[in-house]
Amino acid sequence: MSEMWTVELPGERVLLREPGPADEAALLRLFEECEDWFTAATGLPSAPGDVQSLYYALPEGADPGDKVLLLVERGGEVAGLVDAVRDWPEPGAVAVGLFLLAPWARGRGLGRAVAETLLERGASRVTATVPAGWKAGERFLERLGFALDAPEGALRRAEWPRRS
Repeated sequence: MSEMWTVELPGERVLLREPGPADEAALLRLFEECEDWFTAATGLPSAPGDVQSLYYALPEGADPGDKVLLLVERGGEVAGLVDAVRDWPEPGAVAVGLFLLAPWARGRGLGRAVAETLLERGASRVTATVPAGWKAGERFLERLGFALDAPEGALRRAEWPRRS
């Protein structure tokens, strides 16, 4: 596993790391726990095929080698997932397609700590999407300083203004 970071969160041991084959059951459990996101995004709960599609889903024109999946591991337990693509839609940018936290891990500063750790990595532009009308996700992005666009169908796009 080439990518691993420690997230600073007082009193917690939090790691960001790439998933491996042994993490499939934990990802299935996370997806089941995050039914609120799946219902907001697709109108349906998660299905087993959603885990496999994580590894292959890319925006049109993106290089598969630029895809990054990171598990959020808190106290040795998978608490979340970040799915992003580097250098998309342009070199130096990062597009975040999915940022999930299990309901039991929300509301404690974990999401903010993970996001800030990743935002500090120096991308020139960070974009994200959130299901339109999913208030928890919209509020999360706004609190991080993302500017949300008007809904485009089932999604809202957001952009983080790079701070100098």
